[in-house]
Amino acid sequence: MGARALWRPDGLWLWDARSPIAVRLFSRYGPPGPAWVQERVWEAWEGRASLRDADPPTSAYRWIYGEGDGLPGLVTDRYGDYAVIQTYAESLQALVPLVAQSLRACDPSLRGVSLRERSADEPPSAAEERDAPSAEGPPSRLRTLWGEAPPADLVVQEHGLYFRADLYRGQKTGLFLDHRENRRSVERLAAGRSVLNCFAYTGGFSLYALRGGAAEVVSADVGKGLAEAAADNLALNGLDSGRHRFVTDDCFTLLDSYAKTGRRFQLVILDPPSFARQKSSLHAALRAYARLNSLAIRCLEPGGFLVSASCTSQVSPEQFRNALAEAAAHTNTRLQLVQEAGQPADHPVPAGFPEGRYLKFVVARALPLP
Repeated sequence: MGARALWRPDGLWLWDARSPIAVRLFSRYGPPGPAWVQERVWEAWEGRASLRDADPPTSAYRWIYGEGDGLPGLVTDRYGDYAVIQTYAESLQALVPLVAQSLRACDPSLRGVSLRERSADEPPSAAEERDAPSAEGPPSRLRTLWGEAPPADLVVQEHGLYFRADLYRGQKTGLFLDHRENRRSVERLAAGRSVLNCFAYTGGFSLYALRGGAAEVVSADVGKGLAEAAADNLALNGLDSGRHRFVTDDCFTLLDSYAKTGRRFQLVILDPPSFARQKSSLHAALRAYARLNSLAIRCLEPGGFLVSASCTSQVSPEQFRNALAEAAAHTNTRLQLVQEAGQPADHPVPAGFPEGRYLKFVVARALPLP
């Protein structure tokens, strides 16, 4: 069986046999109709007002974030004048036309609304689980629901920086919007420092580090075509390419090589893909986080900063901190946690749904043991 609605005295629930989240509560008062959906979309729109009104503006953000905005299993990203809807359960397809209609009514400046469609054998995901990215991967299946299809060369703005958002070949529905504020944290740390950005994708953290005055930035990622995409983003912002180098390599291998040859940096950034899509992968994921962060610490100068992230809901903040503590113990390092963060305001999480807080972001200072 696929998906079906369950009406009980305590509300309307949607059940889906294929989704990691089997049952989702939608409404306690009745089936979600057009007015109900429009109210959810308007609430989400108002919750992003600070992003739209910012100076400089931000034109790429998550307009609807599933459970956090009262539309479980459905997300909508805004890229300039275009909105892209994605669902994580078959049971939600019936709501997509209502959401598209509400998006149009909420913001008449929209030029198009599209739906990212999954293939029949692509499993739904409950969170932002990330695979190894590639700018040359198979095109996403974007189906235009209303208006224009997004252009392939779409450019969006984020805190005054410009990024190309390839909604057809970019991972997920384009950029990793959840790290927007964390990228600004890196910018504030970067002045005068040598920076290594691992799992760099198209260079988001690298651009912020360069704008923040980093002395040099090395971006590393195994994905094909990402070096060219990062170079394009640098040129788009007029940043000094002489302070930037892209290395196409496996980041575990590269870090091990740098550690063995004595190559050191003053700031190392780790934003790997998900190491755990299922609970059965948790132990292996924690071992991978500990090993990866151990390698990164070995590449840091004393007093340097480790910026480390985890993007899977299977790993809790406490478990992630424990993995960092294990890495510190393995390297005989005193690791000071100076900042912990997660998703930005456009990724709100209900108080009763801690699994929605999937992103962990830590800034730590690596010091010798006393």
